[in-house]
Amino acid sequence: FSPGLLVVAGSFAAFRLLNRGLERLLPPPPSARRNRWKWRNIWTSLAHSVLSGGGALAGFYLHPELSNDLVGTHPPGAHSLVAVSVGYFLEDFVDMLCNQKLHQSWELLFHHSVVIICFGIAVLLHQYVGFALVALLVEINSIFLHLRQILLMANLVHTTCYRLNSLINLGTYVVFRIATLAWMTRWLFLNRQNVPPATYAVGTVGMAIMTPMNVILFYRLLRSDFFK
Repeated sequence: FSPGLLVVAGSFAAFRLLNRGLERLLPPPPSARRNRWKWRNIWTSLAHSVLSGGGALAGFYLHPELSNDLVGTHPPGAHSLVAVSVGYFLEDFVDMLCNQKLHQSWELLFHHSVVIICFGIAVLLHQYVGFALVALLVEINSIFLHLRQILLMANLVHTTCYRLNSLINLGTYVVFRIATLAWMTRWLFLNRQNVPPATYAVGTVGMAIMTPMNVILFYRLLRSDFFK
C-alpha cells in the first residue's frame, strides 16, 4: 500500500466537490447555459492546470536536484503533486464518461488513460517523479487552452482578451507543450539503458501517443485562431 494512493483518493474527492459546487461559485453566462456540464468541467480543469503547472515550476525551483535525477529523486511535495494530478485525471475521466458521448470524448479519455498509467507508476514506485514533474509543465499551456474555451463559451471570441490569450496560448504551446514533449522523448532515448524495459516501453508508447496528438491540436489552434 502506498500513502500516495490516499492523496490520489483525496484529490479525486476534492476535484469532484469543486466540480459540483462551481455552478454556484461561477454561474454560466447565458451563452453557456445549454452546456452547464462543460462550463463546470473546464473551470475544474483550469483549477488543476494552475495548481499543477505552478506546482511543477515551484518544484524545480525549490528542488534543483530534480533536474539532475529525474528517476530516483522524489521530494514529498513533488510526489504529492503527481498524486494530486492522478486524482484529477481520474475525476475528469469519470466526469466525461458520465456526461459526454464516447465519440465526442474518446481522444481525451485515451489521453487521460495514458497519463494515469504513467503518473500512477511514479506514485506507486516513488520513481520517475522528476520526469512526471517535467510532464506537468505542459499544464502551464493548458491554463490558456482552458481560458480560450471559457472565452468561447462566454461568446467573447471577438474581444481583445481573446486575441491576447490566443497569442499567449500559442507561445506557451510551443515552449511548454511541444518543446517539453520533445525533450522528454530525447531523455527517454538517451537513458534507455538506465530505465527498466517495462517502464521504458510505457514511456515510449506514451510519448508516441502524446506527440502526434499535440501536433494535431496545434494545427487546429492555428487554423481556428489565426488562419480562419
